[in-house]
Order: sequence, then C-alpha cells, then structure tokens
Amino acid sequence: MEKIMPPWLLVAVLSSISLRVQSEGMIYKCNNPQVGTVYKKSPCIEEGQTVSKWEEPVREQKTISIRQGNSGHYFLEGEVNSTTFTFVVDTGASGVALPSSIAVAAKIDCKVHVAANTANGITDGCYVTLPVLRFGPFQLENIKAMILPNLEQPLLGMDVLERFNIEQDHGEMRISER
Repeated sequence: MEKIMPPWLLVAVLSSISLRVQSEGMIYKCNNPQVGTVYKKSPCIEEGQTVSKWEEPVREQKTISIRQGNSGHYFLEGEVNSTTFTFVVDTGASGVALPSSIAVAAKIDCKVHVAANTANGITDGCYVTLPVLRFGPFQLENIKAMILPNLEQPLLGMDVLERFNIEQDHGEMRISER
C-alpha cells in the first residue's frame, strides 16, 4: 500500500524549498525590535520585519585559456612598462624571469646583482620589482622578478602562478582567479 503525504506537510516542505531557493544570493534587511536593523542572508523571521532585500552582486571570475604549443609548452602574452613579450608558463620556475633584452626594452634597471642558480647552472643576474605585470585579463603590481642575461624566453613562474587556480586538460591550460 502506497503512503500519501498529508497535504499540509507537502505545502510545508514545498514552502521550505521555495524559501531556500528564493533566498540564495539574497541579502535581507530586517527590523528586529530587540537589536534594531540586522542584515542577513536568510529571510526575516516575521514578514513584517523585512525592510528591504537585494541580490548580492555576482563577481565575474577572470579566466584565460591557452592552448599547448607544438613544443609541449604553454605560451602567454605579457606586458611590462608597455613592452609586450611572450612568456613560457613554467611551473618549474620559482619566479618570474626576464631576458636582459626585454629588461632593456622595458627600461628596467638592474640594481642588485646576484649569482643566480638556474636550470642551466649559475649565472649573473639581478633582482628587480616590476611595478605592473599584465597577462591576459590580469594585472599584478610590485612583482619580484629576476633579469637573466642568457635567458632566451621570459618565464612566468610559481610566485605568480600560485596566486591563481590552474587547470590543464587535453592540451589546454586555464588560469583563473581564486
């Protein structure tokens, strides 16, 4: 024998579901006699307490998708000081590294020279702070970087990449805001 839900219980369940669905993403301004005005993500307890309600603004998440190059690497256009170039997205690099030629074109001066330990051995380099680094829809400020004279291709390393969600699937990499 099939049990049928009493109509009053069905109405209560449907009202509860409807109330939850309606309240998703809503902010309620409630007038509480004991404490005054209260802002809540759930409906006011009594209907007469609701002063106003509004939707929370939905922030659009910035994302860039890049296809894997023939070499198996991912390349991404970047910009520093109005100088554009192509980064290799390098999860094996600890930081941002730029060739000397790009540093000169972008008018970046080396002030602190150091011996840098790279995948190709120890080389002369210098640390700099990039006032603004742009790639795709992203703009970052005061980014530490290294200028390396023998580097052929700029590297976008983990000190920048760790600030984002990164997914790789079937020859496509997606970099998005956290």
